Parts: sequence; C-alpha cells; structure tokens
Amino acid sequence: MDFSAFIIVLAQAFPAPSARPSFPPGMRAQQSGIQGKVYLLYGNRMPSPPRRPGDTIRYSSEGPGVKGTVCVFALTNDSDIVRKGTSPWCEAVHTRLIRQVDTDDKGNFAILLPPGTYSVFTKKDNLFYASRRDQWNNIAPVKVLPGKMTRVDCSVESNQKVVY
Repeated sequence: MDFSAFIIVLAQAFPAPSARPSFPPGMRAQQSGIQGKVYLLYGNRMPSPPRRPGDTIRYSSEGPGVKGTVCVFALTNDSDIVRKGTSPWCEAVHTRLIRQVDTDDKGNFAILLPPGTYSVFTKKDNLFYASRRDQWNNIAPVKVLPGKMTRVDCSVESNQKVVY
C-alpha cells in the first residue's frame, strides 16, 4: 500500500469532526481532492422573494446534512449511464469508479484525488443520483486542481416530492 492510499484509508475510517482528512505535517499543501456535504432535498425549492429591501432573491435553504455514500467516477456523460426511467436516478454508470466513501452522520466527506475532472454521484441502495449537467452533458463534473481541496455539495432526494 503506498503512502497516499494509507492516508485515504485513515481519512475514511477516522474522519475529523469537520470531515477534513488529516495529513502529516508539511504535506497538506500538496494534497488535492474534494470535500463537502450531502444534503437531503425535499419540499419547496422555488426561489422566495427578498425579505428586506436590499436583500437578494433567496432560494429555499439546503436540506439537512445526511449520512450517505459519495461515489467519484471518471468524467461521465449522459451516454455512459443507464437511467431509471425518466428520473435523475441511474441504474448503472459505465465509467470507472475512482473512489467511494461514506459520509459522517451530518453528511460531511473528504476524498483525496489526483488533479483532474471527475463526476460525483450520491448512492442510495444500488442507484446513483446526480442532477447537475454541463453544456456537453457531462454529469456533475468537478475539477480538482493541484494542491487544492475543491468544495462539492451533493444532494439526494427524499421520499417526499421536491417542488421546483
């Protein structure tokens, strides 16, 4: 097992309260990857009007952070998946799985990755979820830069209907 893989195992098995991986002194600046939170979406997701003069239009706040599984795949296009009917859920992803981690109880996660562009899905049972696309139909693309931890907020839909 190489040293970077050992750090990943430790970060997954013993996440710090902020879900940031811990690194030996002097190595932190050299690490890259993603960190973020998995939110539960439910209810009204429509923008709401400003509450006071000068406020900007607000969107419904993110749902609570939830325990879940985050899967990082090689950059994945719509043509690389098998969709479950017309839903945003995927039954199969036909690109390489790079990493898969479970979040903490509040939905926080951190994954060390080499620089590159990836697709990030959340997983529920045997289904994968991602609703965001770019202009080339790449699913939930995230660019990881050298020496940077990129912030990624993911979501999963609840059993309650989400309204947009």
